[in-house]
Amino acid sequence: MDLAWQTLAILAVVALLAGFLDTLAGGGGLLTLPALLLAGVPPLQALGTNKLQGSFGTGMATWQVIRRRRVRWSDARWPMLWAFLGSAAGSVAIQFVDPEPLRVVIPVVLAVIAAYFAFVPKAHEPPAHARLSAAPYEATVVPAIGAYDGAFGPGTGSLFALSGVTLRAYDLPRSTAVAKTLNFATNVASLLVFAFAGKMVWAVGGVMIGGQLLGAYVASHVLFRVRPVVLRVLIVVMSVGMLIRYLLG
Repeated sequence: MDLAWQTLAILAVVALLAGFLDTLAGGGGLLTLPALLLAGVPPLQALGTNKLQGSFGTGMATWQVIRRRRVRWSDARWPMLWAFLGSAAGSVAIQFVDPEPLRVVIPVVLAVIAAYFAFVPKAHEPPAHARLSAAPYEATVVPAIGAYDGAFGPGTGSLFALSGVTLRAYDLPRSTAVAKTLNFATNVASLLVFAFAGKMVWAVGGVMIGGQLLGAYVASHVLFRVRPVVLRVLIVVMSVGMLIRYLLG
């Protein structure tokens, strides 16, 4: 499909903002998916194109946090594989079931994330000890969230960050960094499924990729300088924003 250059320029700017916000707190799809729909991209193609450009944003964030040794590749590779498998399973499964009865999950997830970080005292601070060791966390919680992202998606990055704090006792900046690697894996898995199904507008996605890369690059350098309480506020704002957007939808 052909879009005016002005529309493509606006989509690139939206992608830049989304890449920045997504790296810090998640929820970049709150900006990019509605923008694609408003630009006239059909819904299924908009979902696929959104995964395309979003994969590059989370890919840039993942590269930066690993390159700067905020997350070790040796620690990230197996959780990323579990996240990839979970997302692939969710993306495939949603093709064969009626998604409407399951969509109640989305507002519940967003409301829980927002409520936890908004109302639980010191929610941005980890517990004294991990509630779940690495192996069972990676084999159960990570693919479950991955499947959610493959089938639905909103709030996945924040959900990974929340689980890292509450179950693995990571501080919020570290948990957010780890969430980027996992979200990258889930995005790639879902992207492959959508690409195989032919639900992609490559030219539009290509324009938005540039914005995503720049936004994620800048945010990855800011992430560990931001106070955890600021990340907490951002997560609440983005989760509530996604919830309102979904309910008005």
